[in-house]
Amino acid sequence: QVQLVESGGGLVQTGGSLRLSCAASGSIFSFNTMGWYRQAPGKQRDLVATITNDGRTIYADSAKGRFTISRDNAKNTVYLRMNSLKPGDTAVYYCVTYPPPTPWDKTWGQGTQVTVSS
Repeated sequence: QVQLVESGGGLVQTGGSLRLSCAASGSIFSFNTMGWYRQAPGKQRDLVATITNDGRTIYADSAKGRFTISRDNAKNTVYLRMNSLKPGDTAVYYCVTYPPPTPWDKTWGQGTQVTVSS
């Protein structure tokens, strides 16, 4: 059973930066894709970014140019560096992992709150 533990959320002013971390433990396939989604109050959970085991990335349009996803395979950890944060980035950020052949088979973390003040 895979477990994901996020850290790094918090309160930041507009224009500030944060780095989120997500450590995976348990029975995880080394080829799993890892990534981040976010959910603002009253809205659906949306993709932020994903990264495959060999480093290929996908970003939501809202994240391009400001956010960077990376991973350390030896540590089964994924990071999300967020720069130039805006109030619209305020949300609960969820770490996710899944085997590439079965992207619907997602395991979620508990979420970490990111709040950007204006």
